[in-house]
Amino acid sequence: MGSGKNEKLAKIPESNSLGSIFTNGDIFSKLSFVIFGLANIMHKQVVKGLIYLALEIAYIGYMVTGGVSNLAGLATLGTQQQGMVLNPTTGIIEVVQGDNSMLILLWGVVTVIVTCAILALWLVQLYSGELARRAELMGRKPNTFAEDVKSLLNENIHKLLLAIPVAGLVVFTVMPLVYMILMAFTNYDSTHQPPGNLFTWVGLENFRALISASGNLSSTFWPVLGWTFVWGFVATFTCYFGGMILAMIINSNGIRFKKFWRTLFVTTMGIPSFISLLVVGTMLGERGIVNVLLQQWGFTTSALPFLTDVTWARCTVIVVNMWVGIPVTMLMVSGILMNIPADLYESARIDGANPVVQFVKITFPYMWFVTTPYLISNLIGNFNNFGVIYFLTGGSPATLDYYQAGKTDLLVTWLYKLTRDSKDYNLAATIGIIIFIFSAAFSLVSYARSGSMQNEEGFQ
Repeated sequence: MGSGKNEKLAKIPESNSLGSIFTNGDIFSKLSFVIFGLANIMHKQVVKGLIYLALEIAYIGYMVTGGVSNLAGLATLGTQQQGMVLNPTTGIIEVVQGDNSMLILLWGVVTVIVTCAILALWLVQLYSGELARRAELMGRKPNTFAEDVKSLLNENIHKLLLAIPVAGLVVFTVMPLVYMILMAFTNYDSTHQPPGNLFTWVGLENFRALISASGNLSSTFWPVLGWTFVWGFVATFTCYFGGMILAMIINSNGIRFKKFWRTLFVTTMGIPSFISLLVVGTMLGERGIVNVLLQQWGFTTSALPFLTDVTWARCTVIVVNMWVGIPVTMLMVSGILMNIPADLYESARIDGANPVVQFVKITFPYMWFVTTPYLISNLIGNFNNFGVIYFLTGGSPATLDYYQAGKTDLLVTWLYKLTRDSKDYNLAATIGIIIFIFSAAFSLVSYARSGSMQNEEGFQ
C-alpha cells in the first residue's frame, strides 16, 4: 500500500507550468487542452467541468456564426460602399446598403476581447483540472461545486466581489480604449464617414503627419504641445506654492479667526468651477464689467485684451486657475502643516534660524515629501485640464496658423475640437494616445524617483 501511494505521489508534478501539466498529467489532463473541463469531469468535479465545457461550446458557436467573419473584417474594415443602383425589375433607383467600417471595427474588437477571455478561461480550467487530479492522487476528495460556491461566499469572497467590477472595466473601459487606439491607425475623418464612405488602415501615417518636420498638422501639434507643457507646470506650481503660502499665513500664530479665513477661501470650492469660469470669462470680455469699470474709472482708455491677445489670454487663464486651485491646495496643506512637530521649529529658533530658513529646511522638505504623489497627479490633471481653457477662452484667440486650434488650446481641447468641428476622429485618437504616453511616462518616472516611493518608511 505504501509503495502504491508513493508511486501516485511521484506522478504529481513539481511545477504548475503548462508543460508540466501536459507532460505529467493523465490522458484527461492532456485532452483538457482541447476539451474544456474534461479533467474536472473525470476527477469528480462534474458540474464545474460541464460549465467549462458549455462556455467552450458557446464560444465555438459564436465563432462559427459570426466571430470568424468579424475577425476577417478587421483586415479590410469593409469593401462594399453604400450606393445607388437601378433595379431592372422595377426601374427604380434603390439604395444598396454597404459595409459599415465602424461596426466592423467594433465587432472585431469585441471578438478579440471575447477570444482573450476564452484563453484566460482555458488556463483556468487547465489548472483547475490539475488541482482536482492532484487531490485524488494525494487521497483527498476534490471540492464539490457546492463547496466551491460556499468558498466564494467566505474565504474567496474577494474574487466574487471583484468579478462584476472587472467585467465592467473590460466592457466600459478596456473595449472602448482598444477601439479608440485602433482608430488612430485608420483614416476615419470627415471624408471617410461610413456607410457612404468606408475608412481603412493607414498604419502610422497619422503619427507621422503630427510629428513630421513640415505640414499644417505638425505646425499646430508642436506649438500646442509646448503650450500644454508650459501651462501644466505653471498652473500646477503656482497653485501649489500659492496654497502653501496661504496656508502658512493662516496657520501662523499672529492670525486670528483662522476658521473664518479658511471657510472664506474654501467657499469657492462650493460653486461648480465651470459656472465660475463662464462668469469670469464674461466679466473679462471686451464689453465685460472689468473693462467697463477700468475705462469709467480712467485707468485705461480702451478695453484690455484679456482674452483676445495671446500673451494676455495665457496669463489670464493662469491667474484665474490660481483663483480656482489655490483654495484646494490650501485646505490640503493646512492639515499637513498641523502635523509637523512643533519642537522642530522650536529647535530651529533656538539655533537662530529665521522664518525663511525654517521654511527651506523644515516646512518645504516635509511638504514636498508628503505631497509628491498629489503634485504628480495634479500636474497630469493640468495637462488634461479641459474646463479652465474651454470655458474661459474656448481656445481663443483664434489663428489661421493652426489647424482647428487657438493659441490657448491644450492638446485635450484641440482633440475635442477635432472630433466636434472637423470630424477628424483618427487625429483625435492619435492625440489621445500621445497624451497617454506623455502622462504615463512622466507619472511613472517622477513617482519612482520621488522620496515618497524610495523612502516609504517616512520622513526623517
